[in-house]
Amino acid sequence: MSTTESATNPAPTVYSDQFPCGTVPVVTKHGHEFSATAQSGGAVRVSGVSPQHTPATKIWYGKVSNEPGYRSLPHHHGEAETGGYVLTGHGRIYFGENYSEYVDMYAGDFVFVPPFMPHVEANMSTTEELVWLTARTPDNIVINLDEVDDATLEGYVRG
Repeated sequence: MSTTESATNPAPTVYSDQFPCGTVPVVTKHGHEFSATAQSGGAVRVSGVSPQHTPATKIWYGKVSNEPGYRSLPHHHGEAETGGYVLTGHGRIYFGENYSEYVDMYAGDFVFVPPFMPHVEANMSTTEELVWLTARTPDNIVINLDEVDDATLEGYVRG
């Protein structure tokens, strides 16, 4: 049996059974990412897979970058669960009361941000860009909150 077959889930017998939407894989080429997506200040998001430019209906997958010393506005992602993978740089996610708690992340680290959790994403380097891949479901929900003073973010230095 192939990996798609089982006693309770037989392999599709017709093309339309295998691809019910009538779609095929979609590649978003470098430089053609969708930039008109929800943003939060110094964290710049571009989507590679999203309902805005692919047949995707239940996932947003994109790249987030923070220039050296930049940070996002305080925000949360509504009902969306968010997973990330850091490609380059040193990031910090501030959360909790007055954003007094934080977790650090470096190249090669994965991160999960729960739904409705207010947070700030900061690039802790003043010389290197922070770049990470982010996936969230069902879409790129970004709800910006009231700004906070940089001084409340322990260890953060604006570039």
